[in-house]
Amino acid sequence: MSVKTKAQARLKRRRRVRAKVSGTPERPRVSVFRSNKGIAAQLVDDLAGHTLASVSWTEAELRNLPPKEQAEKAGKLLAERAKAKGVESAVFDRGGYQFHGNVKAFADGVREGGLAV
Repeated sequence: MSVKTKAQARLKRRRRVRAKVSGTPERPRVSVFRSNKGIAAQLVDDLAGHTLASVSWTEAELRNLPPKEQAEKAGKLLAERAKAKGVESAVFDRGGYQFHGNVKAFADGVREGGLAV
């Protein structure tokens, strides 16, 4: 039995999810990254290997918000940017993180912004 760090375990979960989830131009993948300081996400077309839209906690309008509000507002911003690019629905990739807390708040924000996830 090998000893795994938290990061190694998350990477294993992330790879398992990525084996099943892929983004297309019509339905891109929403890739989430969560750190102790904030949340970042991208809309990715895996077939072309392009990022269609992105959002990060370092943006001016998100930087000074509490974590849950920051995640929800980031989701709404990403949904707005996706709508501007003509994207109506997407596939959610939680990146190996549990679907609760800030990741869940982000997903709810994306849905509130009008993107079908």
